Amino acid sequence: MCGIFAVIGSREVSSILGDGLRKLEYRGYDSAGIATIENLNNGQFGKLNIRKSEGKLINLTNLIKKKPPKGHVGIGHTRWATHGKPSEINAHPHLDFSGQIAVVQNGIIENHRTLSEKLQLQGIKFTSETDTEIIPHLISLEIEKSLDCGLSPNGQTLLTAVQKVLSILEGTYAIAVIWSQAPDTLLVARRQAPLVLGFGEGEFFCASDSPALVGFTRTFLPLKDNEVALLTPLGIELYDDFGNRQHRAPSFLKGTELFADKRNFRHFMLKEIYEQPETAQLWIDRFLPMDLPKDNSVALPISKSMLGKIEQIQILACGTSRHASMVGAYLLEQFAGIPTKVYFASEFRYSPPPLSPNTLTIGVSQSGETADTLAALRMEKERRDLTKDSDFSFHQLGITNRIDSSLSRELDNIIDIGSGIEIGVAATKTFLGQMLSFYGLTLLFASHTQKRSHQEISKLSDDLRLIPKQLTDLIKRHDSLSKEIAHLFVDTKDVIFLGRGINYPIALEGALKLKEISYIHAQGYPAGELKHGPIALLDQHVPVVSIAVPGLVYEKVLSNSQEAKARDARLIGIAPHGSESEIFDELFSIPKVSEWVSPLLTVIPLQLFSYHIAAHKGLDVDQPRNLAKSVTVE
Repeated sequence: MCGIFAVIGSREVSSILGDGLRKLEYRGYDSAGIATIENLNNGQFGKLNIRKSEGKLINLTNLIKKKPPKGHVGIGHTRWATHGKPSEINAHPHLDFSGQIAVVQNGIIENHRTLSEKLQLQGIKFTSETDTEIIPHLISLEIEKSLDCGLSPNGQTLLTAVQKVLSILEGTYAIAVIWSQAPDTLLVARRQAPLVLGFGEGEFFCASDSPALVGFTRTFLPLKDNEVALLTPLGIELYDDFGNRQHRAPSFLKGTELFADKRNFRHFMLKEIYEQPETAQLWIDRFLPMDLPKDNSVALPISKSMLGKIEQIQILACGTSRHASMVGAYLLEQFAGIPTKVYFASEFRYSPPPLSPNTLTIGVSQSGETADTLAALRMEKERRDLTKDSDFSFHQLGITNRIDSSLSRELDNIIDIGSGIEIGVAATKTFLGQMLSFYGLTLLFASHTQKRSHQEISKLSDDLRLIPKQLTDLIKRHDSLSKEIAHLFVDTKDVIFLGRGINYPIALEGALKLKEISYIHAQGYPAGELKHGPIALLDQHVPVVSIAVPGLVYEKVLSNSQEAKARDARLIGIAPHGSESEIFDELFSIPKVSEWVSPLLTVIPLQLFSYHIAAHKGLDVDQPRNLAKSVTVE
């Protein structure tokens, strides 16, 4: 989940590296560092300059300002710790034993222990606790062999050494490498971790994500798995894992959606909560316009020929995306009549269900780079490709907010949720966008299976078109209320969230948001399960948040809420205003809507509730500890 940014060209790069890393800070902020090569002896060789710091990127930025390292080539890194605690020693870049090679890496080298033991037997001492440090040592040893054979110290020597080292590494990685004896060369490579090349005017870049390139260039080329790129001030050479030269045309970044502006909001998270009505309206304009043809219930880019082959659905996702998927599974089963199951992507790979015919596999990832989800999708494709029965044919669909991501490149069928760039680590508007995508799929399948009448499908469509205005009203009302009562929960240690049916996933999401940004322990439960164990936790110090929406289980949820109140728990309701809501100590009222669309509204008070508690505690809402926006490691 770390961020890599690198550049080579004709101008000083230290400030450029700082700007690029700033746009990638959402990928990790435990520590940061850069390395540049200062040219000596007319450019034939150079000197590595290193700057590293623990903590947020601002610490590194201040360090660079005090003493800018010279050089026209450099690599930078912002870290989310996997191996070794956050510290300056463990910060990237890491150097080899000669101090001439610097490497930054995103990912995990799974066989690093075995390789490090071999290196230590050769007398090499390690200075960090990271898995990355083995890479520069291994490259250095390969270069020594080449130089002993009479080869010259240049970019091709570095390329050959890197290719040999990559062949023995196991795991996932994106790396950038520089060598002081080849000061006009930057080497980058990837295996199942994102890396994008950028083509500027007289300079070339690589980054973990395309937003880092904005402001430098709009011309980019994503690296494919197992590719290596050699960058010089004159251009880029691309090679596959067999050493064959590759030729592909670059693409262009579109629009202004990659720019992030906090405007007058205190945090990006609050701004993104306020952007949800726009997210919903844009989705409706694209996929559910009023002028749809009569034979189309929704304008999703899914072929009708594929629909006819699907009898069941399995969804792979993690975290917030999984909660959106659970709402989707409820809709697809209960409204559209398609058997649907949601799996933890991180577990699916190691305990997949038996293969079933005519199955659609949906991968959900807001970044499109979630390692667990991508790995599970690849594994499912492989095992289905091995079958000879045509009923086990390969049907996959991706739902993402990043159309330029690995998920989008690997799957033929993609739903772009179109929520725009989201900076806050705790997802809000992308969660809404994912849910809306599942509403679209539900309308599509319900129309195809004819499990619902035309009137029922039209009613759900009409209810969805009302959502943007309802979201606007809810956010304005509950932003103020949440801010007013946040101080009541600053010292709270535990919170329980209750929901049933289609709103059980919203209880899980509400608990997750509170955990992520306020560091308060919270747990979501199906409301009916409260009495089967969790009720033992309740007293006056454990608030209970209950989602009670008129519908199939409304009376049941109210009854479960009474059970909590009888144990002296402070009761917070997400429910319509009325006589039934008087049982709640605090009420976040929502309009009376169809239970089918209620999750799109009930999540709003929970997002604001978590936000204002965290903000009142003075915590870093946008960059909560130990978390990163794009989870690119397993």
